[in-house]
Amino acid sequence: MQFTTRRRLVATSLTLALGVTTLAACGSGDDGDAESSGPASLTYWAWAPGMDKVAGLWNATEGKKTGITVTVKKQASGDDLVTKIITAAKAKKAPDLVQAEYQALPTLVSNDVLADVSSEVSGVEGKFAPGVWQQTTLGTDAVYAVPQDSGPMMFYYREDLFKKYGLTVPETWDDFAKTARALKKKDPSKALTTFSSNDAGLFAGLAQQAGARWWTTKGETWNVAIDDAATKKVAGFWGDLVAEGAIDNQPMYTPAWNKALDTGKQIAWVSAVWAPGTLTTAAPGTQGKWAMAPLPQWSKGQHATGSWGGSSTGVTTDSKHKKAAARFASWLNTDSEALAALVKEGGIYPAATAAQTGGALSAAPGFFPNQPDFYAKAAEIAKTTAPSAWGPNVNVAYTVFRDSFAQAAKNRSDFPGALATMQRATVGDLEKQGFEVTG
Repeated sequence: MQFTTRRRLVATSLTLALGVTTLAACGSGDDGDAESSGPASLTYWAWAPGMDKVAGLWNATEGKKTGITVTVKKQASGDDLVTKIITAAKAKKAPDLVQAEYQALPTLVSNDVLADVSSEVSGVEGKFAPGVWQQTTLGTDAVYAVPQDSGPMMFYYREDLFKKYGLTVPETWDDFAKTARALKKKDPSKALTTFSSNDAGLFAGLAQQAGARWWTTKGETWNVAIDDAATKKVAGFWGDLVAEGAIDNQPMYTPAWNKALDTGKQIAWVSAVWAPGTLTTAAPGTQGKWAMAPLPQWSKGQHATGSWGGSSTGVTTDSKHKKAAARFASWLNTDSEALAALVKEGGIYPAATAAQTGGALSAAPGFFPNQPDFYAKAAEIAKTTAPSAWGPNVNVAYTVFRDSFAQAAKNRSDFPGALATMQRATVGDLEKQGFEVTG
């Protein structure tokens, strides 16, 4: 389960090169049908499993009252869906609703795919953590989606092996480094964890926790700061640990990585709330041996986490029934029965704070029978999600990360150089697209 993440835009009148429009212009439109809240037949493109069953719950209840019916059409996720929805929008054939990862929202808005539904979803904001809601507003008064699921980051560790080697759960990143070195000294065959370059979402989430703002705007200009002080600190920290051999330098999600987790060769993993599902298949022999704790902090006493993954429900500018679509999006992501169905059928961690404990999440994940308060602790961590700042070309930045940091990790050197490469490529791509850029 590889998710990605992020970031905050501070735009008020940003001119968007793609589509020659502005954020403020991406509204509900003046079409009479667009103002209708029902009856309507809506189409929803989504990739989460079981979403058709959740829509069926709506159709059988709210749908009968309002005359609004929803049909789910299963799609691929990630860049494939972004490309498909942009192509459909240009042909004026986009669905009414789309499931969109947070980091994809600026790209979709810049291509005039998503409508501003702020007036239709007023009053919903308080149901989500500020750092999560902010990702759907792009730093403006506009609202381009309703949060659906989130991926607050956490620290997972082998409780039995920490006890065996006399290790303490790190509260700070300095503690984390000391723990990695202490383990190597006690047993050179083991590593606390690995630095992986095959999922940029992990690195982005760590930078977010440190206070990074990779994409921001001023007037009509984008500022790219992937090489800001916060991100340099994160890159330098992990680069130093890799260079000295205190941690491993192999990618995640490989047979070798699975085996390392399953045999205890690696005894911790910086991950997100969805990690239990991954551990179930990656390290099946370790059930009941793991525990979860808050992410280490840069300063003792701080409380902040990054986000690795998550998606939202957006209403498209093509929809002829924007009010009806926004009504469904709000229900889907705030109604207690809908949220319970999303957890049960889709296996998601809901963004709505009220649904993060109790009900379907009242019991710990089956892989963590030793930590009955797993979701109660996760909910407290989720409240501390730091703000994020995404831009229109996250896919470019992530691709360059995978290439440049893979080489740096392999050679155990030059993490700062890899970060600089990522910065240059991201700026160059925005300029090539016609955006005004600084950074």
